[in-house]
Amino acid sequence: MNIEVIKFDNSGRGIGYLDNKIIFIPKSVPGDIVLVKITKDKKDYLEGSIVKIIKPSKLRKEAICPYFNLCGGCDLMHVSLTEELEYKLTKINDILRSKNIDYQVKDIIKSDREYAYRNKITLKVIKQKIGYYLSDSHELLEIKKCYLVNDAINNLITDLPKLSIINGEITIRCNYKNELLIIIKSTDTLSNIDYFITQHNIVGIIQNNKCIYGEDFFFTQIQDLLFKVSYDAFFQVNDNMCEKLFNLIRENTLNQKKILDLYCGVGTLSLVAALNSDYTLGIEINENAIKDALINKVINKIDNAEFICSDTKNILNQITNDYDVVILDPPRSGVDANVLKKIMEQKIKTIIYVSCNPFTLVRDLNILKENYIIKDIKLLDMFVWSEHVESFCVLNLR
Repeated sequence: MNIEVIKFDNSGRGIGYLDNKIIFIPKSVPGDIVLVKITKDKKDYLEGSIVKIIKPSKLRKEAICPYFNLCGGCDLMHVSLTEELEYKLTKINDILRSKNIDYQVKDIIKSDREYAYRNKITLKVIKQKIGYYLSDSHELLEIKKCYLVNDAINNLITDLPKLSIINGEITIRCNYKNELLIIIKSTDTLSNIDYFITQHNIVGIIQNNKCIYGEDFFFTQIQDLLFKVSYDAFFQVNDNMCEKLFNLIRENTLNQKKILDLYCGVGTLSLVAALNSDYTLGIEINENAIKDALINKVINKIDNAEFICSDTKNILNQITNDYDVVILDPPRSGVDANVLKKIMEQKIKTIIYVSCNPFTLVRDLNILKENYIIKDIKLLDMFVWSEHVESFCVLNLR
């Protein structure tokens, strides 16, 4: 059956209608007319896959990646970057409006790199085949290259079969010097480790949380700051956009005395904020990340930052009204409700909320709006060609 695609949904899928029932069609573009096979028939909606594009949309372009139509990684490589950015603005504003947040986002900050921007990739290994999952599936799509990562990672991908992993998961992390960390989850015995060490710029290999070669960390640089990053510590996947995030932190922490950074990771935003403040305290649950943060303050000669290893919900006594700014950069699950309540009780003047999940962001904004007003929301295209987008939100006490 032929379906006309009307618009994108919040996951980057095309939306059409069949007998007045909504149908979601991955890899379609508004304006497409497509022949569709029904893959799911639910009470309130349908899902379908494209059998043939009958008439392509004027917005459609050919994706550079040969795996795009099958891969579950990228969502929007079949439109222009201008359309991708417009989609993300529209998506966030629709979500804000649907959850009664009275704010219109106008700015989205572009990445200077459309491709080869990611410093991290995670690949699945099933029966010695290496790749990504197919869209909406746990079936493996074997790949030889990913256009989102640089040559150092892609060159390693081509050699990964030599490790002789039968089943498992391989994460590759890359720093500013193109040094690589390989993190493996598999009970299989590895082969040809010496070959990898001689052929690639590998600083460490970690298998099942045990370092079997080199170090379990590397150093990377963003702007004028150097960071130690352990293999299991969070770090933004796009160095170029991380620089732009740092600029926003600098602009919004000028002349502040005390800053509290919750979910601080290896101390990136804490240390940037410390350059503008008298004192910054960072809180993080990951022990390795806090050890990194303590080293990072030393190597960057920043004396006015301290770090505590703890779950944020267990440090409510640290959230006091003598802080001028609190920075929130939580995981996708958002901020613990008790933490938000404590911030509101203490009437901290400014909240900077960095989020990769707009749904938990608006959930938390609906709690905060009782005492806070949104000063600014900017989007950062941290994840080019995916439906995901980073939000940078500044709130002021009413």
